[in-house]
Amino acid sequence: MGATTGRTVAELVAARWGDHRPGLWFEGGVLTQHEVAAGAAARAALLADLLPPGAEPHIGVLLDNTPEYPMWLSAAALAGAAVAGINPTRRGPELARDILHTECRVLVTERARLHLLDGLELPGVRLLLTGSEEYDALLAPYAGARPDPSRAAPHDRLLLYFTSGSTGAPKAALCSQGRLAAAGRSLAGQFSLGPDDVHYICMPLFHGNAVIADWAPALVTGAAVALRRRFSASRFLPDVRRYGATYFTYVGRAIQYVLATAPHPEDRDNPLRLGFGTEAGAVDAAAFERRFGVRLVEGYGSSEGGAAVQWSPGTPVGAVGRAAPGLVVLDPETGRECPPARFDAAGRLLNGDEAIGELVNQGPSSFEGYWRNPAAEAERRKWGGWYWTGDLFCRDPDGYLHFAGRTDDRLRVDGENLAAAMIENILARYEGAAAVCVYAVPDPVTGDQVMATIAGTFDPLSFAEFLLAQPDLGTKMAPRFVRVTDRMPVTATNKIHRAALRGEGFRCADPVWWRPPGEGAYRRLTGEDLEHAEGPLAPTRGPSPVRRQGLEPRTR
Repeated sequence: MGATTGRTVAELVAARWGDHRPGLWFEGGVLTQHEVAAGAAARAALLADLLPPGAEPHIGVLLDNTPEYPMWLSAAALAGAAVAGINPTRRGPELARDILHTECRVLVTERARLHLLDGLELPGVRLLLTGSEEYDALLAPYAGARPDPSRAAPHDRLLLYFTSGSTGAPKAALCSQGRLAAAGRSLAGQFSLGPDDVHYICMPLFHGNAVIADWAPALVTGAAVALRRRFSASRFLPDVRRYGATYFTYVGRAIQYVLATAPHPEDRDNPLRLGFGTEAGAVDAAAFERRFGVRLVEGYGSSEGGAAVQWSPGTPVGAVGRAAPGLVVLDPETGRECPPARFDAAGRLLNGDEAIGELVNQGPSSFEGYWRNPAAEAERRKWGGWYWTGDLFCRDPDGYLHFAGRTDDRLRVDGENLAAAMIENILARYEGAAAVCVYAVPDPVTGDQVMATIAGTFDPLSFAEFLLAQPDLGTKMAPRFVRVTDRMPVTATNKIHRAALRGEGFRCADPVWWRPPGEGAYRRLTGEDLEHAEGPLAPTRGPSPVRRQGLEPRTR
């Protein structure tokens, strides 16, 4: 049995009934496709009886990546309900807020997560504890249920998944059954995925990446899924070999963590043929392919579905893909289109101040809104009814888009706009850097200063020499401050916790090196230095920031 063309996720789930091929691997056990569909049908029937009349058909799922998670996703689809993926890194009132905001009347969890709910006031929420005798007893009467997709329509809500933000409470983005099914079909076609593939899901299922880019195309093609309870860099390759995984998705620092494991002569002996995700970066993507023989495809898609950029053969290094019709880069202050980016022979962006803007979709958009958040929806459609992504890009003369970070990642240094992502791509080449994050700290006079956190090893002299050797490093891009840490702080989805780093600035527990105004060498930041770093000293302007100990700036 192969791919199905169902318009709803419920139809895709029902199509697996009677399919006795392997469907779901987890910790040494395996369920057939039929068993997964049967489990989903039983849970859908139970859910229909549990949801109070007139209530929003929303269930919260607070689980690791266990078989219960995809079965409840499938059950919600069959029942015409929606799943709110609850982030287990949230705590106390914030966690309760997420559950209550999405109006979940049922919350599915497990013993490992039960302590997170201690002391929380969750009025009207029915708790289901998987793996318990009570849970098994609840499900038992529904064991003979068959999947019936007739209750679902393409426009029915299926996902309420929280998008992270640097300020305010997370927003619950909506995704319908039709959009998720269409996304699965699109990715399956783009990457030639089929029923004989095995999708390794190691990213958390409460996040859109794992559900939309990994689980949905497997459902479309009838491919098997292998679940990892939580991401583990050391178990990545053993899992891939154990399950025969051919495809996986990633976000954030996951690729860097895998690369940080000890290399082995047989690393290339694996069944993988493709990884798809975001934020690996060109340096790590190339290193991953050299070591494991597996190509990584970096894609871009807003979490809310409002815009997407697809990689295609011929995409230059450093670019995400070619701009499709309707995708433009606009100045967020004027609404005018930004001029094309100009790069010199070394790849240095020459006109970032005018070329970097916000990516906007002026064409048809699949953005379906946020749950109970009209202000956030209005921000996405602030001008002309277009979809404003909140992400910075520039577009080269050939129409290729280059990612430059989030709108709140832009730095204003000496009157020039800089993009954190572009500086990070350069600093990632530093030999001692396992991970890099660049962000703004306040300049004592006006604007911003560049600060970088490097996870790994750091030598001030070799770092200064490294900066001099980078032909695409602009004169104002060199970090004023460098924080050195053993391990980069990350979110539950392995993305760098940029807001936390920015909030701590250079007043942090880790050692910080800095380059005082008027100097070029880096030295340890001391208590006496802090008043100068924050005080009324004017920042360096004009010449290259690397100058001392015989290190003269190159002519650019």
